[in-house]
Amino acid sequence: MALSNVLEAPAAGFNFENSSRNAALQAGLEGQTPRPMKTGTTIAGVVFKDGVVLGADTRATSSEVVADKMCSKIHYMAPNIYGRKPRVVMAVNILQDLLYRYRGQIGASLILGGVDCTGSHLYTVGPYGSVDKKPYLAMGSGNLAAMGIMEDGFRPDLELDQAKQLVRSAIQAGILNDLGSGHNIDLCVITDRGVDYIRPYQESQYKDHSQILRSP
Repeated sequence: MALSNVLEAPAAGFNFENSSRNAALQAGLEGQTPRPMKTGTTIAGVVFKDGVVLGADTRATSSEVVADKMCSKIHYMAPNIYGRKPRVVMAVNILQDLLYRYRGQIGASLILGGVDCTGSHLYTVGPYGSVDKKPYLAMGSGNLAAMGIMEDGFRPDLELDQAKQLVRSAIQAGILNDLGSGHNIDLCVITDRGVDYIRPYQESQYKDHSQILRSP
């Protein structure tokens, strides 16, 4: 049912269904529009000799507040279709169509990786539906530090251990240079033999030692 909703073609022409809702929200806010919340993250991925390695930090932020220290940012996309396995580009096309339809209102920047009958693939999907295919990628508020590590360490035909260490180092660089990224590092290894989701791959060295002080 959920998949059919995603694949449903949008109605032709302009859509004004939200006009009444927007007018009611504006009247209730008394002229004060809500302030957008800044979020942060570091995600990365690399194509290696036998598949794809994805990585992400586990900190979820809402402006200056750390909302969750153990957020899962690597998500399972789809089961096998009856008859044959889906191709990675099919999932990319669905995400691209959905994000383009909302013209950036969803605000999601995605990395999608997978292995199918045509090989190993790694895509970035922007908030407006733009798509790019690369052998290594980094996105999020910590992407500049992460991309520097990826550019320096990437080599064609990386072995599995080399690819895992490269993605780990990229996420770690994002954590150390971006306040919106932090805590543990998760990795996901995808090959034609299956998926290995390692959560956590590396635990944070900064432990929470909170204490409650009581007056005598």
